[in-house]
Amino acid sequence: MDTFSKYGSASSENESDSGIKTHAPKKYAQPVVRQYMVNTAPEVGGYTGSISSSAMTAYVAPGQHEITTNLAYDVLTQPLEGPAGKDGDFVSKSNVQMKSGHAELQAIDETVFRMQERMLRQYGVTHDPSVSVQDAGALVTSAEVDRKKGAKNNSGLRRKKKGDSSILDGEGAYQGPWAGYEGETKGQESGPSAEQLAEYEQRVAEYTDALTGQSTMSSGRGKKPKGGYFVEGQDERSIFHGQSERDYQGRTYMHAPPEHRHIQEGEQTCYVPKRMLKEWKSAHNGGVSAIRFIPQSGHLLLSSGMDGLVKIFDAHSSLSLLRTYVGHSKAVRDISFSPDGQSFLSSSYDSTTKLWDTETGQCRQRFAVSGKKTPNVARFYPEDPNLFLVGQSDKKIVQWDIRANEIVQEYNQHLGAINSLTFFDSSRRFISTSDDKSMRVWEFGIPVVIKLVADPSMHSVPSVALHPSEKWIVGQSMDNRIVVYNAVGRIKAHRRKEFTGHLTAGFACQPSFSPDGKYLTSGDSEGQVWCWDWQSTRVVKKWKAHEKVTICTAWHPKETSRVATCSWDGTIKYWD
Repeated sequence: MDTFSKYGSASSENESDSGIKTHAPKKYAQPVVRQYMVNTAPEVGGYTGSISSSAMTAYVAPGQHEITTNLAYDVLTQPLEGPAGKDGDFVSKSNVQMKSGHAELQAIDETVFRMQERMLRQYGVTHDPSVSVQDAGALVTSAEVDRKKGAKNNSGLRRKKKGDSSILDGEGAYQGPWAGYEGETKGQESGPSAEQLAEYEQRVAEYTDALTGQSTMSSGRGKKPKGGYFVEGQDERSIFHGQSERDYQGRTYMHAPPEHRHIQEGEQTCYVPKRMLKEWKSAHNGGVSAIRFIPQSGHLLLSSGMDGLVKIFDAHSSLSLLRTYVGHSKAVRDISFSPDGQSFLSSSYDSTTKLWDTETGQCRQRFAVSGKKTPNVARFYPEDPNLFLVGQSDKKIVQWDIRANEIVQEYNQHLGAINSLTFFDSSRRFISTSDDKSMRVWEFGIPVVIKLVADPSMHSVPSVALHPSEKWIVGQSMDNRIVVYNAVGRIKAHRRKEFTGHLTAGFACQPSFSPDGKYLTSGDSEGQVWCWDWQSTRVVKKWKAHEKVTICTAWHPKETSRVATCSWDGTIKYWD
C-alpha cells in the first residue's frame, strides 16, 4: 500500500477522497493531502489475510475531542476495545488513562505478587494471585522443596538460545528465561516433573486443611498450622517428655529437692554468674515471652512462647524438658504461678486466660471476656489462690473468682492498655502500669485509685519488679532507664537512684532481683544481660547472652548464683 502522501491540483472548492473539504482562495492552488494510517502491530494468532482499508486504524483515546488525522467513518465508529472496568464499560473510573491505553486497577497484595513472580521465574508454575499471604508462602516453600529434591543438576551445560522476540510460535520462537539446556534428553525439562507437581499439589492441600482447622500439626515435617499447635474447638492437652512421671517412690517432678527445704529465701549471699550451665535450644518457635521459677523451691522453670505453648523444665538435676502444655491458638504473653506452685495461669493473644494444673497438665478452667479483649498480664492474689487479677488491653483490670468462674470486680481508671500488676505491702495493695504513662496504686477489692504516679517527663513502664525487702519497686522505663519508687508509706520516685547503660526502648524487658536483694539484672535489645549493684547502682557485670533481645531474666529463689534468661531467638539459658 502506498503510504506516502499524494499531492494534486485543486479547484476553488476542492474535495479530497476522504470527504474533507478545503476552503482555499480561487486564485491560488492549494495542495490536497490524502492521509492513511497503517496498522503496524504484528500479526497475532497466525492471521495471514490481507488488511482492508477499513481496518486501518489509529489510537483514539476515550473522550478525545480533537483528531489530528483524517480517518474513515467506519474506523471512527468501531466499538471500544480494551480491559473492561467493574461496571463492564471500558470507559470506567477504575481505569487509569495512559499514553499506551488504559490500565485496569487491581487490588493485589504486594507480598503475594512478589512470591508469585519469583515462583514463576524459578519454577515455571504459579497460582491465582488472589490467595492469602500464608497460602502463597506455603506454595513457595513447597516449590522450593521440590526444586531441591528433584531439580536436574545443569552445571556444565550450555544454555539454549532464547529465540527471536518477534516470533511468537514455532521454530525459533522466543523462549526467554524458560529456555532449556543443550544436551538434555527428552523428558528432562528444567521445570518440575509431573510427579513433583503432584506431590506439590498434595502439600498445598494439606496446608490448606491445616489453615481451616481440619488437621493439627504435621508430625512428619514438624510444621504447624497458622494458629499455633492448638486448634480452637479441640480439648487442651499436655505432653510428658520424660521416661516416667513417677520415680521409684511414687513422687512426681513436683517433689522439691531436700537440700532446698531448709534454705530460707534470701538468707544466703548471692554472687554474679560466671558461666553458662545449660542452654535449651529452640525451646519455643518464634521466641520466648516469659520465664518463671516455681515458688518456694525453684526446682522447676516455666516458660511461655510465641508459638502458643507453655513448657516446664527441670532446673535442678537433669535440666531437661518435662512437659509441654498445648492449649492456646496464638502467642502466650504472660504466665504466673499460684503461691503454692500447684497451678499457673497463662494469658494469650487468643483473648483467653487458662488455669493449668502444674503436675498433671490438665486445663482446669478457661476465662474469657466478651469482645475479644487481650489479657496482657495475670497475677494470683497471694492471700487467696481462688482470686486473681487480669490486666487487659481495653484499659481495665478485672478480678476473677475461680470458684464462681465470673468477674467479681473491675478496676477501671487507666487510659491505656494494662502492662503489669504487682502486689506489695503484704498483698494489701497492688500497683498497675499502663500505656498511658502512669502508675496507679489500688487497695485490693476496692476499685478506687489511692495514688496516681504521673509526670510529664515520665515514659511508659511496661514491667515492674519488687525488691525482696518489699521496700522498693523498680520499673523498666522506655527511656533506657530503670526507675525506683518507694513502696513504704507514701509512693514516690527515688530521684537519686536509677540504673542506666542498657538499651531497652521499645522492648518490655523484665528485670529481676537476686534473692538477697544485692543485685539487679535486666536484659536489653542487643541480647546482653546487665547486672547492677543495688546500693551503688554501678554496673557489676554485663555479658552477651543471646542473639536477639533478652526479654526476661529470673534469679533462682534458693541457689546463690543461678540466673535464667530467655530471648526472642527462641532459646533459654541457665547461668551459674
